Amino acid sequence: MSAAGDLANWSTGEFDAIPAVGGAMDLAVGAQQTWVMMDLLTKNGQSKIVSSCSYPLTGVACVKRVYTDLATFSCTPAGLVLIDKVPGLSHAMLEQLVGLSVVKATPVVNR
Repeated sequence: MSAAGDLANWSTGEFDAIPAVGGAMDLAVGAQQTWVMMDLLTKNGQSKIVSSCSYPLTGVACVKRVYTDLATFSCTPAGLVLIDKVPGLSHAMLEQLVGLSVVKATPVVNR
């Protein structure tokens, strides 16, 4: 998925198989809000959130929020906005892991 909320959810689940689309396309474009839950990094340590998707898109700018094992992000046209992160993970380290700029969310002040 991309930082702007584009979703490319292609997989057949078979080893070395050519990717194919599943039912995610209907869900991505038909839902009022699409949230993604995933590990932030692949088994090889690469970020699953990228600047632009290399597979054909399942949905364009359809993802509003991403929940990962290390942080929670909002997807905006301008890129990722950090909502929360695990304790002990610095903002700089998170940006290094993601490989993209991550904007810190402005705290909401209750008055």
